[in-house]
Amino acid sequence: MSDRERALEHYQPVAGNGLLHRRLFLAGGAAVVGAGSLGLLTARPARAQSPPGLPEWMRAPGAGMSGYGRRSRFEEHVQRYVGSAPGTTGSGSSRTPLEQLEGTITPNALHFERHHSGIPEIDPEQHRLLLHGLVERPLVFSMDALHRYPMVTRIQFIECSGNSRPNLSSEPPATTCGDIHGMVSCSEWTGIPLSVLLEEAGVDPQAQWLLCEGADAAAMSRSVPLAKAMDDTLIALYQNGESLRPAQGYPVRLFLPGYEGNISVKWLRRIKLTREPTMTRDETSKYTDLLPGGKSLIFTFPMGVKSVITSPSGGMAMQGPGLYQISGLAWSGSGSIRRVEVSADGGETWAEAALTEPLLSKALTRFRMAWRWNGGPALLMSRAVDDAGAVQPTRAALLTEKGSQVSYHNHAIQVWQVAADNQVTNAYA
Repeated sequence: MSDRERALEHYQPVAGNGLLHRRLFLAGGAAVVGAGSLGLLTARPARAQSPPGLPEWMRAPGAGMSGYGRRSRFEEHVQRYVGSAPGTTGSGSSRTPLEQLEGTITPNALHFERHHSGIPEIDPEQHRLLLHGLVERPLVFSMDALHRYPMVTRIQFIECSGNSRPNLSSEPPATTCGDIHGMVSCSEWTGIPLSVLLEEAGVDPQAQWLLCEGADAAAMSRSVPLAKAMDDTLIALYQNGESLRPAQGYPVRLFLPGYEGNISVKWLRRIKLTREPTMTRDETSKYTDLLPGGKSLIFTFPMGVKSVITSPSGGMAMQGPGLYQISGLAWSGSGSIRRVEVSADGGETWAEAALTEPLLSKALTRFRMAWRWNGGPALLMSRAVDDAGAVQPTRAALLTEKGSQVSYHNHAIQVWQVAADNQVTNAYA
């Protein structure tokens, strides 16, 4: 028996079609197989008799330093998927290339975007935030004033309610993970709890809602429940340690953890407390859920429990039979992820994946699973469960509940088909 075969003996299947135990990715997992055995499964043997020659980059000093860093030119192929609405230059979206990233934090330059009338260039010296309506003391804040308040920092995701819409079409689109699911990103957000400003203004007992308006040319406006505003809503000023970028709402935005992204109004300029929702253009003409029978749901804010395998995923090619790592992301607008299960046989059998800590509330969670692919056809799926007990549905179950006209809040299970010719494609099961 070869060393490679002995190493494989440590991993017995826990579900159909070659899924292996999650212990490989748990703390101390390397000790289970013994030092060096993982390399026997994946690494190429070195040619000890011929050490590598001196590479070009070791023969002369490298580039100098700069005031603002940039990535390697060898990584410039990692780009967002950008699509503008026909006839416009500033309306549309750009989607995060999830399959090209690792960990859970999205780099600012790759964070997804959704715009309704372009990205305004706002001078922070001139920008003001008005807080008025059903309050005891209407207030106007300069950016300098906002930066004087105590701030908090949280790692949380934001997801467009139209994320994963391509998979609602009748045929599975032949494209990548990021192109389908890339309107979700996760950042470290820093700002002022909105409750602090509301308490300073003094909330009228009649107030139950907020109208929040942005300073873009569309004057994007949404109604926000007062209860959410007083809970965990942020007036965000920083993202991943630096000031918000213009495309993410510079110099100030609203951030409502777990709620559909459109309600986290960018370039925030006005908050008005009201008795009832304002029923703005942006929450009546769009962002409503059409149900079977012609009725619609409005203000369906929380994003459902969801997961997606990012590798292997659509557009990738396998390298032949062998041991692979299945990796993906899971999240829930209701809290933290409790469990992610993976299937390699189209949902016939499931095995629990390893979750990468820390497991944060309303944040992306990375999961991993070892898979010994035999080279034959396979259907890869992941299914997430959050700490409230909600389970990610199948596509068929979601369509049965919401009807064929559903357009928002698609959190159905993603299926990737792995073919014997090594190609990975999008599929429905």
